[in-house]
Amino acid sequence: MNNNNADNPILAFWFRRDLRLDDNTGLLRALDAGKPVLPVFIFARNILDRLEDRDDARVSFLHDRIRSLDAELCKYGSGLLVAFGNPLESWKKWQKQFGFSAVYTNRDYEPYGTKRDREVSDWLGTQGVAFHSFKDQVIFEREEVVKPDGDPYSVYTPYSRRWRARLVEEPICPKSFPTKPNLYLFKDHELPSLESMGFVRSSISIPPAEVSKDLLRNYAGHRNFPAMAGTSRLGIHLRFGTLSIRRLALEAISASDSYLNELIWREFYQMILFHHPQVTSQAFKPAYDHIAWRSDPEAFQRWTAGTTGYPFVDAGMRELAATGFQHNRVRMVTASFLTKHLLVDWRLGEAWFARKLLDFELASNNGGWQWAAGCGCDAAPYFRIFNPTSQAQKFDPKEEYVRRWVPEYGTSAYPLPIVEHTFARERVLETFKHALST
Repeated sequence: MNNNNADNPILAFWFRRDLRLDDNTGLLRALDAGKPVLPVFIFARNILDRLEDRDDARVSFLHDRIRSLDAELCKYGSGLLVAFGNPLESWKKWQKQFGFSAVYTNRDYEPYGTKRDREVSDWLGTQGVAFHSFKDQVIFEREEVVKPDGDPYSVYTPYSRRWRARLVEEPICPKSFPTKPNLYLFKDHELPSLESMGFVRSSISIPPAEVSKDLLRNYAGHRNFPAMAGTSRLGIHLRFGTLSIRRLALEAISASDSYLNELIWREFYQMILFHHPQVTSQAFKPAYDHIAWRSDPEAFQRWTAGTTGYPFVDAGMRELAATGFQHNRVRMVTASFLTKHLLVDWRLGEAWFARKLLDFELASNNGGWQWAAGCGCDAAPYFRIFNPTSQAQKFDPKEEYVRRWVPEYGTSAYPLPIVEHTFARERVLETFKHALST
């Protein structure tokens, strides 16, 4: 299958967080380049080997999507070249085998992704192979929405105003996959099995990559009530790019400004991570790194298990364990409870959500946890402490959500509260005040 003929070079398109044919910027640019395109994908061993759950639902979803994508490409006489291993080593092998004249892909903004792409691009450059990357997983990236002086925003509201102004200047224009794509004819290939990569199939089901107009129209009024099916649950599809952010944004523009705000928050946090990569391990506001977090493994375990004695918190943590999803309103309450009622380091909670959430995205997860702890950009002030009881009364007044996930609530089998609310509130206020005054 060696194709090193300089008279008939082929291109590679590298799928990553863009697992679709429709409105895929880098793929369409490669197909427009006038040479046959071979699509590739790498199951990165250095990422998968760090996952703690062998039945991780995200890996099952990813594997299923790769098989589906391969089947779609086979209809055009092509297919998906798939490797399981180190990305750079995979490219060294493929370049020797196929002699690509250029590699096309869509940009990644996370620290690992930018480092990986730099290494691959640098090596390809030594082989005379161009590396072309494009914007795809966001509407606006990196320095496209910044202050007049060029500095990045750290507050959401002015960022969102500028984001919306840019949208007027550059309207969204999704593009469809061509009916006769110039793909490299590629047959007799195999995909690695889940088992060969060390995983087994998860029993968690994944919501479809679609959202109804009715849900969007009712989003503002329903989004805060976890007992209702009022949110889109499209996070995993945005994470892996199984739907186009441009098509989704157009749907939001026509049906729900409230939903569009959520998409803008996602891009705000991606911009923050790109400009401030240190937030993966440090507080955005450095003073908050002085907080004396409590070391309490038992309290953390009770939080993860949903046995804190606060039913709204416990319902959320059990929902997360069972489904890989946690309602956004509940995420704020559970995160606030860990950091402010239990005074446990936000980084531990962030890591737990990263392990369990189907829709885990580093930027949004980090941004959300730092917001809840009060140490992030545009964060809730440290003295804003969610009362989980009043939150439940307001957003689950009939206790439908709580009783769905905590059936023993109201019986002797349900534990007493792990900490008393007033005591916890006074403790965290004193702890934060002391840390921020030093």
